[in-house]
Amino acid sequence: MSHQPLSLEHGTVDATGPTARIAWFGAWVPPLAALAVAIVYIALSHNWHADDSARLASGLIAGAVTWILLRLAAEFAALRRLEQGIHHAREGLLEAAPWNGLAWTTVGRLIPEHNTTVAALATMFRTVEECQMRFLDERNRINAILQSVPGALLGVTDELQISIANLHAEMLFGAAPGTLAGRSLFELLPMNTHGRNLLRDAFLYKQEVHDQELVLQMDDQPRHFSVNLAFYTVEQDDIGGVMILQDVSERRNLLETVAMREKLVAMGQLAAGVAHEMNTPLGNILGYAQLLRSGATEHPTLRDYADVIVNESQRCSRVVQDLLSYARKDECSGEVCDVNTMVRELIDGFINCRLRRYGIAIDLRLAAEEPLAEGGCGEIDIVLTNVLSNAIQALSGTPEPRIEVTTWTEPGYAAIGIGDNGPGVAPQARARLFDPFFTTKEIGQGVGLGLFISQAMVARRGGSIDLDANHKAGARFVIRLPSIDLARAADRLGMP
Repeated sequence: MSHQPLSLEHGTVDATGPTARIAWFGAWVPPLAALAVAIVYIALSHNWHADDSARLASGLIAGAVTWILLRLAAEFAALRRLEQGIHHAREGLLEAAPWNGLAWTTVGRLIPEHNTTVAALATMFRTVEECQMRFLDERNRINAILQSVPGALLGVTDELQISIANLHAEMLFGAAPGTLAGRSLFELLPMNTHGRNLLRDAFLYKQEVHDQELVLQMDDQPRHFSVNLAFYTVEQDDIGGVMILQDVSERRNLLETVAMREKLVAMGQLAAGVAHEMNTPLGNILGYAQLLRSGATEHPTLRDYADVIVNESQRCSRVVQDLLSYARKDECSGEVCDVNTMVRELIDGFINCRLRRYGIAIDLRLAAEEPLAEGGCGEIDIVLTNVLSNAIQALSGTPEPRIEVTTWTEPGYAAIGIGDNGPGVAPQARARLFDPFFTTKEIGQGVGLGLFISQAMVARRGGSIDLDANHKAGARFVIRLPSIDLARAADRLGMP
């Protein structure tokens, strides 16, 4: 509602102005008119009365009646104006009622008072309107601040019910605008026992909460929130306050990833140191094995054993060198890995012993065309050993356990498949299968780094290692390694 403010001077009378002169003249109209009527009546009523006293009395009566009628007319006119002013004020039109020429009447003297009251009301309404506008501006400003808070903001009453909630809170809890108000705080937040105890003690003992971590079960997954709680007043009985929840799940995951990377760096340094220290004893074993082989010409069995020691020592030395190379910067070695040969040597070596020990059948299906992978075989040997070791452990308790190793070629890749007929990988574990320190084994049987390191080694060569989702009976991993294009390499080197 908007009003034109009126000045308080509208209710005052200027004793020297034209309004005062009109009011002074209007006050003399009824008596002058009554006197004129009396004189005219006396002058014209010679034949109406028997004597002069009767005529004089009749003239005075006519003048008095005239004065009364004029006075009543003026009072009614002033009353009408006052009534119109009151009606306009009631309708919200705060305007001054006209009273010029009627101030001499009894009702007319109330019109300036009415105008003064209307002017005061207009001033008051203008002040209220200005206050209302300032209130709306302040409310909009506060609402903008609340909506810009980088988190879910909840206002809590003394009854621990939600009083206000910003847009972030409504989006977090999947609520329609305005529907969070009135809901219970502890029913709204899907907290664990630790979170309930934290907030219960905070409200019970009126203790503010600053940057405490709260775990909420959102969309069937735990999410971590930083919670801050402050109270409106310091009164012990008043526990109403404001709570801010900020999702820190990504930050927590980032911190965990950084911590894991630091652990991996430390483990890599340790592995490089161990590998460096193993070079000397491996060299001694290889040297004495070669001496044993050269001196066992008359003992074929001992010579075969010496050949096994020499070959396995060389393979261990190759693995150690690849570990050291992995810890250093990438260098182009120019080596080529014959995938079929490497698989045969691995199966015929110590893995074959484990397979016999646990009664696991091995099914080799090697490609007729020899797949050749870029780079040395040392890192691939480590990857295959990790995958085969996992398969052997997974087959524990499986009747007629079997492992199938397959090689084939794809455009640009040499592929290796390792499958078993064990229980397979649980669906909930597949997404985290290659995460560091994630393991489904019992405590003491694994630290969860085998597949993570294997994936890192394969990815470093430009390849990939994946769980075959189409393999139903057990688990099957597929390793793809960049292959050698022999025809292109021959053209590049000018070979026939």
